[in-house]
Amino acid sequence: MNNSLFRQIDNSALILFRMLFGFLFACEAFGAVLTGWVKHNFLLPEFTFSFIGFEWLQPLPGYGMYGYYFAMGMLSIAVMLGYRYRWSVGLLTLLWSGTYFMQKTSYNNHYYLLMLVGLILFFLPANRYASLDVKQKRVVEQLSMPSWCAFVMIFQMAIVYFFATLAKFYPDWLDGTYTRILFFNIAENSWINVVFRQHWFSLFIAYAGIAFDGLIVPMLLWKRTRTLAVVAALFFHLFNSVFLKIGIFPYFALSFALFFYPPETIRALFFKNKPVFNTENALLLNQGRKIVYLFFIPYFILQFLLPLRHWFIKGDVLWTEEGHRLSWRMMLRERSGTLHFRILDKKNKTLISDSFEEHLTHIQWSEMATKPDMIWQTAQRIKEYYFSKGIEVAVFADCSVSVNRKPSKQLIDPNVDLASVKWDWFSHSSWVLLYR
Repeated sequence: MNNSLFRQIDNSALILFRMLFGFLFACEAFGAVLTGWVKHNFLLPEFTFSFIGFEWLQPLPGYGMYGYYFAMGMLSIAVMLGYRYRWSVGLLTLLWSGTYFMQKTSYNNHYYLLMLVGLILFFLPANRYASLDVKQKRVVEQLSMPSWCAFVMIFQMAIVYFFATLAKFYPDWLDGTYTRILFFNIAENSWINVVFRQHWFSLFIAYAGIAFDGLIVPMLLWKRTRTLAVVAALFFHLFNSVFLKIGIFPYFALSFALFFYPPETIRALFFKNKPVFNTENALLLNQGRKIVYLFFIPYFILQFLLPLRHWFIKGDVLWTEEGHRLSWRMMLRERSGTLHFRILDKKNKTLISDSFEEHLTHIQWSEMATKPDMIWQTAQRIKEYYFSKGIEVAVFADCSVSVNRKPSKQLIDPNVDLASVKWDWFSHSSWVLLYR
């Protein structure tokens, strides 16, 4: 196993992946500004729903977040060109992590994946060929890399697809309920809508999704099915890109196919002038051993455990949302709900006629109204807001939620003062009601 992990292979796949990663990240960063995403998620809100524990992480004042995203776009280009690579990919990942933990109103799994892959790339020698670092002699050119560099990328995507497959085995996916909701009004063309609304189509999409997520990595690993897998991936991701409009993720996911092909194939296709790799300095046989043992093994153990945590929390994650994030539970459900806060002046025992809704954008309110953690955070905000006015309040939530357009049920215990309860990091919060 050691020899297999640390033997030298051609590094063409990693070099090309670095270029694609930088290009797609630049599209994400600049696109977020041009489409108004930054404006609606960072400029318009009074505050953002940061991950719990990161409440201190709030947007820069004024138009600062435009500069923030412009900086990420420029760093992405630097990564693509291999310019001061270690600094550029490290700073890019740090800045992106800031935006990821800063807001969860527009949560998307590929934002999480970009952060993880940026972290992985920080430890990989992706600037050792076709880079400005080589041209400007900051690093020595190399034609090879240890094979573990490709393996960590393959394993990362295997984890993503494995847990994405596992999450789909629940009734509303298996009977086509959610896929019917997802595609019901998604196409502008009337005849396509007719097809998308058919029950057989909902079932086809549901089981095709399970089959694709479950089989794509094994098929890419097996030489006989590799080309078929790439064709299937192209169709699957382009279909999602056109109809689901999920940003760069389809193209980002496709770029990982590079690591499944023999490195010589990638070199012959994309780097025709690159010398053929034979044998390099024997000392490179141990290249990165400490990184693998001290960083990547603990990293992948954590990556495997995080998506399992909801199994150890009381209740159905589909309802409670506890353990949903960081678990590759992608596009699985639709949530809608109604929420009203009852704010009680503790001293006078009188209700304050304030819903606090005017302090949130419409997008924030509609998203928050169905998520227990965001409801709790809003209660803390209400408490702080009135405390600054010299009033101590209790905050109660009347909240009903529907999952996948099923009948609404009460989500939050209306008799619990959310302003006074502590957040439970590792188990079920008793004020989140379970199915009876």
